Amino acid sequence: MKAIIINAPGAPDIFTLAEMPVPQPGPGEIRVQIKAISLNPADYKMAANGHPAWQYPFIPGLDAAGIVDAVGEGVTKWEVGDRVAYHGSFMKPGTYAEYGITTARTAGRMPEGLSFEEAAAFPCAGLTAYQALIEKLNVKAGRSILIHAGAGGVGGYAIQLAKLLGASPILTTASEASRNYVEQLGADVVIDYNTEDVAARVKEATDGLGADYILNSINRATAQTDLSMLAFGGQLACIAGAPVTVADFQPSHKTFTVHKMMLSGAHLSGDIRAEEELALMTEEFMQLLVDKRIDAMIEKTISLEEVPAELARLSQRHVRGKIVAVL
Repeated sequence: MKAIIINAPGAPDIFTLAEMPVPQPGPGEIRVQIKAISLNPADYKMAANGHPAWQYPFIPGLDAAGIVDAVGEGVTKWEVGDRVAYHGSFMKPGTYAEYGITTARTAGRMPEGLSFEEAAAFPCAGLTAYQALIEKLNVKAGRSILIHAGAGGVGGYAIQLAKLLGASPILTTASEASRNYVEQLGADVVIDYNTEDVAARVKEATDGLGADYILNSINRATAQTDLSMLAFGGQLACIAGAPVTVADFQPSHKTFTVHKMMLSGAHLSGDIRAEEELALMTEEFMQLLVDKRIDAMIEKTISLEEVPAELARLSQRHVRGKIVAVL
């Protein structure tokens, strides 16, 4: 089969097209004939350092949609021909290939009316936003939320979900070039992180109270700063690193909650409930797409051969929405 591989850790320019053996599903697994995949920052970030569990050549990639074409021992949920979408484990060979393997209980069943491209676009970014806003932050109508990096995958899906949940105002950080884009997604207040004081704008937009919820997908340093921008009783969900000094954060009169997010950690948890939750969230999110309540935000569709070049472009952090490769 054709696949994008890496032969050692490194930057996006090490990704290359190659022929690889078709994988076989083990007990509790399904093999998927992949029809579409999406590119995620996690793909090139993980490849930069690799992982001790990887055997090279290694196939990266986390998200895919396709057709079940083989089932492993003990699998009763799926049959050959079923349409599925899934977010895979970064510990195992991934989705940048014509065939992929995933655990049967983590895959979601695609509803009628949803394309493979739409189903592949969202899992990593969309499920992260879904888990953060709905399951962790429990965003309520009329409460304010700050969503960092609104033009990216996680941020874009989070803005749309926040709008559905009735959050107000919805604040986001973005460059001036992305202002119209994030406003169309549902942002009420756009803060240019290049030229504006983010904390001052948040205070202004929330009548001095601070944001009730903050979703941080940037880094540990900005997450630390976010603590001072929370309202009393506010909640912070962190994707790329939690604050270091939560226990000693001042002022002492402020109460807050911090959530550390790790979507793919469900695959490594050893907790069947966490794995099955991935499938449940996947199916719930796909229904939102079918109902046109969420847009898949597909910025560009490409071929498998174009993945290395587009990963390099994605790594420059100037991509809005999602890049999807169609096989």
